[in-house]
Amino acid sequence: MKRLLLSVMVLSLMVCVSSPAFAADKDDTVRIGIFLPMTGGVAAYGQMEYAGIQAANKIKPTVLGKKVELFLVDTKSDKIEAANAVDRLIKKNNVHAIIGEAISGNTIAGAPIADKAKIPMVSPTATNPLVTQNRQYIFRVCFIDPFQGEMAAKYVYDNLGSRKAAILVDIAQDYCVGLANFFAKSFILKGGKIVATTYCQTGDQDFTAQLSSIMAQKPDILYIPNYYAEVALACKQAAEIGLNVPVFSGDGAQAPELIQIGGKDVEGVVFTGHFEKKAASTELAKKYIAMYEKETGKEASGFDALGADAYFVILDAMERAKSINGTKVRDALANTKNFQAISGTINIGADGNAVKSLVLIQVKNGNFTYLDTVNP
Repeated sequence: MKRLLLSVMVLSLMVCVSSPAFAADKDDTVRIGIFLPMTGGVAAYGQMEYAGIQAANKIKPTVLGKKVELFLVDTKSDKIEAANAVDRLIKKNNVHAIIGEAISGNTIAGAPIADKAKIPMVSPTATNPLVTQNRQYIFRVCFIDPFQGEMAAKYVYDNLGSRKAAILVDIAQDYCVGLANFFAKSFILKGGKIVATTYCQTGDQDFTAQLSSIMAQKPDILYIPNYYAEVALACKQAAEIGLNVPVFSGDGAQAPELIQIGGKDVEGVVFTGHFEKKAASTELAKKYIAMYEKETGKEASGFDALGADAYFVILDAMERAKSINGTKVRDALANTKNFQAISGTINIGADGNAVKSLVLIQVKNGNFTYLDTVNP
């Protein structure tokens, strides 16, 4: 009798241990977790990306014959909250895949948790190379900062004729520090010189000391690879002290708040971005733009488009895997080839990084204006 009871207990334990993996394909719904900064310092990114994901969900509400459910957790623009959000999505909501986060530092904070749980995670806009480094289940649908920094350096050197650059970088953000370094390295290799590098931190309101130091070095270009609020405020204060040089930035500038905060003082700013409506060419882009603008009353832009792309890429991987099992979806994501996304053609390899084009955008007459597309 004891042996029989022991055998039954062992068998029961085996069933319990294996049942989550078995049940993954038996679920009636596909649960996609989303962790984004809906409040806090970079809330504009999260709000745009979530609106894009919602529009994408309306275009494609099912996969493998199952309804897709979305579960959103606000990271409050904080790294600890981001890590907690991923943990909650996995343990409480039992999600099959995760979209997020919007910025690199918060994505890096949540990545180890998803990786350990073997839950595929796709960031729409985290561009720092460290996001996917040594991670098997972490992916992105955006370009990475080495490419973005190199193209920025090429543009200001070749197109603007700049030979002396100054940098104002937010030292509190992984994204900003990394992008500044990649720009500087590429600009120097082109033959340019970095005449000043000054630092600020997220939330700073006064940049006059840094800008005065930069002004003394007489640069040809000011590179500010920071998030939209800091870029806008720095541009306003540069104008106030008479630092009248072209300003170049990264994809973190691509939020309407840049213009709302900076006003006329951000006029002429050029930045590397993910998507511009005028450059959209795929059938999915046309369908998405119509849906997004109908639902939100706003013009489709980079961050919402990338949020939607993350959603569509996950569903495409599930369809190719014919499964919602984490490992199978992960393998399919790592073999994404020529996916015709909203932001262009996306190829993803085993390293989790997307190879794709970027666009150059300028603030002109109070609007974002498309300049050019740069292919990798």
